[in-house]
Amino acid sequence: MNAVIIAVLVMLVLSLLRVNVVISLIVSSLIGGLTGGLGLENAIEVFTEGLGGSASVALSYALLGAFAVAVSSTGLPNLLVEWMLKIIGRSGEAKGRAYSKVLIIFLILMMAIFSQNLIPIHIAFIPIFIPPLLTIFNELKIDRRLISSIITFGLITPYMFLPAGFGKIFHEILQKNMADSGLSVKMEDIPDAMLIPAIGMIVGLAIAVFISYRKPRSYVQHDWITTEKTVYSRKNIAFSVLAIIAALAIQIMLDSMIFGALAGIGVIYLSGAVNWREADSLLMDGMKMMAFIGFVMLSAFGFAAVLKETGDVEGLVTMAAGMIGDNQALGALIMLLVGLLVTLGIGSSFSTIPIIATIFVPLCIQLGFSPLATIAIVGTSAALGDAGSPASDSTLGPTSGLNADGQHNHIWDTCVPTFTHYNISLIVFGWIAAMVL
Repeated sequence: MNAVIIAVLVMLVLSLLRVNVVISLIVSSLIGGLTGGLGLENAIEVFTEGLGGSASVALSYALLGAFAVAVSSTGLPNLLVEWMLKIIGRSGEAKGRAYSKVLIIFLILMMAIFSQNLIPIHIAFIPIFIPPLLTIFNELKIDRRLISSIITFGLITPYMFLPAGFGKIFHEILQKNMADSGLSVKMEDIPDAMLIPAIGMIVGLAIAVFISYRKPRSYVQHDWITTEKTVYSRKNIAFSVLAIIAALAIQIMLDSMIFGALAGIGVIYLSGAVNWREADSLLMDGMKMMAFIGFVMLSAFGFAAVLKETGDVEGLVTMAAGMIGDNQALGALIMLLVGLLVTLGIGSSFSTIPIIATIFVPLCIQLGFSPLATIAIVGTSAALGDAGSPASDSTLGPTSGLNADGQHNHIWDTCVPTFTHYNISLIVFGWIAAMVL
């Protein structure tokens, strides 16, 4: 049996059984290593060495959490919440509340989309703005599975289709690896090829918004959300906005979330908006909030390192190629399913492209697929699994904000909804793109 298939299935089953994701990743990586012939000691060694690759990622998320709490302590997010509550009105008419719900959904969608291109901060906005908005969600009885689906859509679809921000990076990786594998394509052709798969993401979002999660869902309104009052001052709010601008500017200039978060924290602390005596506890609270993402990402890097060391990732791709023969329709479907398995395990679509392009591009050429169809197959195969993977920051990010009060489960409230709405749609529309382009 292929080690990748076994390891990914074990990881998914354990996660669905509500075993902690970190434990699921560690156990499944050891099982994958044993299946791939590494042996227990070697599998543990490779897993441990793989952890080092995500040290900067884990530190980034820890500092991002600290920055989020520091911003929250100035009162800016709470001020936003109070303003929105005034608009909604606790005893407002049903129509007014419906408009408020639409407005909130639209604003969150725009924030998620812009975080990939216009202001490329990725998931940095989530721990700052989502936890304070939980009171609004509870007031309007918004299903948080809907919010997680909206955020994940905004984190994935732009880089698939738009050649800006993270999308530009994704397209450059796609173009380079396709050229290295024997097919040179133009950057301007990639958006055309990825249009149909992106439409599939829109269809999945529409189903989530208008069918799956349109009904109200009640949550417990915790005291820390409803009764905690923050003293606002123009000075604190001004420096909070300045800190966010500084964090974004430094992150973009240095391409470092670590130093961006440090810059934001520095502005807030030097301004006096946060009491120095409280600084240490605030940092610790913020790091605790994002610690879950950090530990999952650490484990995911170790998991991916073990799978790569077995050689069964390439073996899975090669095995799929041997099953296809000369059948274009079957070939497109199998390649998409293989991409789903690989990305679910690795947790990163960007890291999946170099693995699958080596085999998929020559195979597409052999099967007679056009360059646009080949782009669609490879690009969609890589993006598949980013939604729904327990180890993807596209699912970990939404959970970190929505579970601030402990009422949102990572697997059942983020991963399962995003998997069912986006991965299934991507397979269908990715296959259509391969057939018609």
